[in-house]
Amino acid sequence: MVHYLREKRWFIITLLLQAAMLLGPVPDGVTPEGWRVLVMTVGATILFITEPIPLPAVALLIVLGQVFLLGMDSSDVARSLMKDSVLFIMGSLMLAVALVKQKLDKRLALLIVRVTGSSTYRIAFGISIFSGVLASFIGEHTVAAMMLPVALSLLQLGSGDPEKQRGLAVLLLFSISYACAMAGIGTPSGGARNAIMIDYLRDFFYAPDDPATWEYGVSYLKWMIYAYPVFLVQLPLMHLILRRTFRTDVLDLGPAVERLKEQVGDEGALTGRHYVAIGLFLFTLAGWVLFSSRVGMGTIAILGAVLFLVAGLVRWQDLNSGVNWGVVWLYAAAISLGAQMRETGAAAWVAGLFMDGLEPVGLGSGIGLLGAVMVLTTLITNTMSNGAAVAVLGPVVLSIAVGADTNPLAVGMITAMSSAFAYFTVIGTPASTIVHSSGYLTAGDFLRVGWRMALMSFIVLLAASKIYWPLVGL
Repeated sequence: MVHYLREKRWFIITLLLQAAMLLGPVPDGVTPEGWRVLVMTVGATILFITEPIPLPAVALLIVLGQVFLLGMDSSDVARSLMKDSVLFIMGSLMLAVALVKQKLDKRLALLIVRVTGSSTYRIAFGISIFSGVLASFIGEHTVAAMMLPVALSLLQLGSGDPEKQRGLAVLLLFSISYACAMAGIGTPSGGARNAIMIDYLRDFFYAPDDPATWEYGVSYLKWMIYAYPVFLVQLPLMHLILRRTFRTDVLDLGPAVERLKEQVGDEGALTGRHYVAIGLFLFTLAGWVLFSSRVGMGTIAILGAVLFLVAGLVRWQDLNSGVNWGVVWLYAAAISLGAQMRETGAAAWVAGLFMDGLEPVGLGSGIGLLGAVMVLTTLITNTMSNGAAVAVLGPVVLSIAVGADTNPLAVGMITAMSSAFAYFTVIGTPASTIVHSSGYLTAGDFLRVGWRMALMSFIVLLAASKIYWPLVGL
């Protein structure tokens, strides 16, 4: 019993805090329904951060809370869970499993070194480019899982000296994780946070019959126009920071490259199966770019996953075991709770409090507001998943934008993109967790380089919002 209480202490603390909030007086300016939504949001946020119970269980508690605390009909709650963004997240996870199943990791490594040559720093930059470009379309956790064996193969073939391996490992592994994190902002399929924000913008502001609101119906291509150049500017700056922060004595990986060529040669040439898989992925990508505004990004993602199944490139058993279905539930419930924050006025009330604190210091609108939202999102995203951070913050920051007479689309983009700045902790992003599992990186390594990455990303994103976005109509 003592062990159980210690393990679940944050769950018990959360329940006690929520009970105190519910039993106490409702603050002025917020409705009783809105206050109950905020009680649920506070509880969910604490549980997201501390994880005393499985995160899918938090999602189920959100569903139950809407029925028992808000008095909603269970059918209405069920309908609020299934948005296009949830279908998109589900389909993207299924596509990720299907692509990993094709085992193209060593072939990717060989392709990289053929382009970059054997120079260690050029290979590290090449890994960053490949990791980033792939992660911008299929999600950072998938790419990190695919590229980790690439880096480890080069590492193990490159040096037998543990000290030299350590310096080389830090350079190569951070080249993967930070490139994946930064690239996730580039397209809607780069991360769940992007799809969640697109859904919020559509739900809050978009009306098909009103041309004045059409800018909030963000398509796959429009998101890329706004966000992809920001990622491309960050990438070489990230590599420069890594080179200056973590130096290595292994300056040439020629012997490792030769051994890698031998290993890939033993596996034979690409088969028809590989070409079909690549073709189906490109077909899905084209569907996102060309047709997502008409049929929805989620529909295209599900179609891509079905085509992999029909082609026999992946089995349902693989998808069933490889997809984290709890993640789907988590984002569905968080989005549903976000919608209730808007409808009950809870988001507007919190936004008002936030604005009251910003205006006296001159951050109540314009570039100051964008900077404040960026800092707030970065702090939150380093304590919970970026998707959950955007799901919680989205209704609040969009309400802030309306109250501050600032473009909600710009504020929404800033929020989604700065949720990728989880550079400080091992658990900040899935990519960081995956590369840390190799055993070569320490928590201190993340802190040592993380603040430099965050500072660079802040400057680039603020510059983009002030200089680039007005040029493309944002």
